[in-house]
Amino acid sequence: MKQVIHPGLISGTIEIPASKSDAQRAILCAALADGTSRLTGIGKSDDELAMLQAVRQMGAVIQNENAKQNSSLTTHTVSITGIKNIPENLELSAGESGLGLRLLTCISAAFDQKVRLTGRGSLLSRPMNFFDEVLPQFGAEVSTNKGFLSIEVKGPLKGRDTEVDGSLSSQFISGLLMALPKSETSSTLRVVDMKSGPYIQMTIHTLEQFGITIENEANVFHIAGNQNYRAADYSIESDWSSASYWLVAAAIGHPLVISGLNMRSLQADKELLKALMSAGCRLSIGEGAIRVDGSNLQAFEFDASDCPDLFPALVVLASKCNGITRIHGAKRLIHKESDRGTALQSEFGKMGLRIELEDDLMLIHGTGKLHGAEVDSHHDHRIAMCLGIAGTIASGNTILTNADSVSKSYPDFWKCFNRL
Repeated sequence: MKQVIHPGLISGTIEIPASKSDAQRAILCAALADGTSRLTGIGKSDDELAMLQAVRQMGAVIQNENAKQNSSLTTHTVSITGIKNIPENLELSAGESGLGLRLLTCISAAFDQKVRLTGRGSLLSRPMNFFDEVLPQFGAEVSTNKGFLSIEVKGPLKGRDTEVDGSLSSQFISGLLMALPKSETSSTLRVVDMKSGPYIQMTIHTLEQFGITIENEANVFHIAGNQNYRAADYSIESDWSSASYWLVAAAIGHPLVISGLNMRSLQADKELLKALMSAGCRLSIGEGAIRVDGSNLQAFEFDASDCPDLFPALVVLASKCNGITRIHGAKRLIHKESDRGTALQSEFGKMGLRIELEDDLMLIHGTGKLHGAEVDSHHDHRIAMCLGIAGTIASGNTILTNADSVSKSYPDFWKCFNRL
């Protein structure tokens, strides 16, 4: 799909869609619970649909109750009755969801059945050595394709005390935290070089809503065994990652009101508010809505090591700031839906923005000016959305190919964009 972006103002109120990250955790918790859970506010992103399909295949019973439609997005409510026994010879696909794959692999290893896990797109090139190295320590049988998909696992997991590497992704740790309560004995995880700690806290918070207790002291996690997931009524949060593009759009001059966000959220990407203030923005927050005044933008420095999904939006923000913006955490961008650092460097380079990558640091040479160009999303939803916002402040039209990649997290993005 090609999208033509014309320069000019976008304005109005935008309601932020469901967090696919929050939704995937909640769907899996509900599938593991005794009884029937009710989840409200689920979106229709590819990642959410893939997780719903996976737990259905595992034996959960899912019923759609109703859909809520407004001018910005569609959400729905589902009831999920938990898995009794997973079927034999089960094959699950996580689609292109790294989080989904990592959670499902760990959970599958908690059962005494062989499960094969697959995916598609960029997920095929993401390293999965963690499972080869760590799950056998807990008694699981694991086979991967030389550290890549597909994966075969067979449990059950057995609790133990061990040290694990958290440098590649917090999602592996979240998977263990969700699976190990089902083992018969307790475990202690000592996480070395833990990244994206807020996402691990988000996992612990969701687990608590479904009756699972994790004791956490710094980077050490104590997980009691033989715990039972409990059915719950759970409301999915709006997504700070998706909101980042609209918040930055407001910062670079578009009169927008962003609504529906939880200011007490544990989502890592809420840190965008700190980046906006570092760039000289003034924030007005109240009555469930955020407004951003970016009339005094300045180059800034920000550490995105724990929130690497903010990089695309931050590049757009930095393009409007005269001077060199420094963003730390660039090493976290390699194993995303694209090699996101080089993708940003390539596509924004076509629009006249110079980006340098120096080890873990991204340097953005903002001039306040971009020009229209033919650009590509690299099949990466976040690259597509940031280029859409960037095109509104460029001189001349921007033509974006593979614009439909937004379906991974925000299928209504272009509908909202065009309405505004």
